[in-house]
Amino acid sequence: MSLVGTTIKPFSSTAYLQGKFVDVSDADLKGKWAVFFFYPADFTFVCPTELEDLADKYEELKGLGVEVFSVSTDTHFSHKAWHDSSPAIGKINYYMLGDPTGTITRNFEVMREGQGLADRGTFVVDPDGVIQVMETTCEGVGRNAEELVRKIKAAIYVREHPGQVCPAKWEQGAETLAPSIDLVGKI
Repeated sequence: MSLVGTTIKPFSSTAYLQGKFVDVSDADLKGKWAVFFFYPADFTFVCPTELEDLADKYEELKGLGVEVFSVSTDTHFSHKAWHDSSPAIGKINYYMLGDPTGTITRNFEVMREGQGLADRGTFVVDPDGVIQVMETTCEGVGRNAEELVRKIKAAIYVREHPGQVCPAKWEQGAETLAPSIDLVGKI
């Protein structure tokens, strides 16, 4: 089942953020764009490459009004230890949510039951708490933060311009489409 168009479920968690442990809940997201970036586990192989790639795009995302929450079923203590010991993870300035009970992971339907690990799931949530973009990849396929930024820009554009849609490979500033009967079969 697709979660696109559904409202995120309530949650609360402790996150590691820039040298501190902070409490985070769904209430903190009201009125903001957010990315939930699930990954299987700390101290692994593909995960740090993805999280570092996302860290490299974090300032651009903040400039768009987007907050980032990476999530695994590890604890916030494990996130701190990984952040302190890995040069790649040490670059992260966004929230690293601990989800040892799996509540958030199950809320977004990316839990690998029986393993206690999250799939590689990415969710873009609008300021109303509605999921606008979702992507899930298999264990060995890392994600691309540049493409994520493009999709977020498109989601923001569509929200701000009712009646307009963004075609494939759309980049900010490019032409959009206004769906109509006149376009059917012409594109």
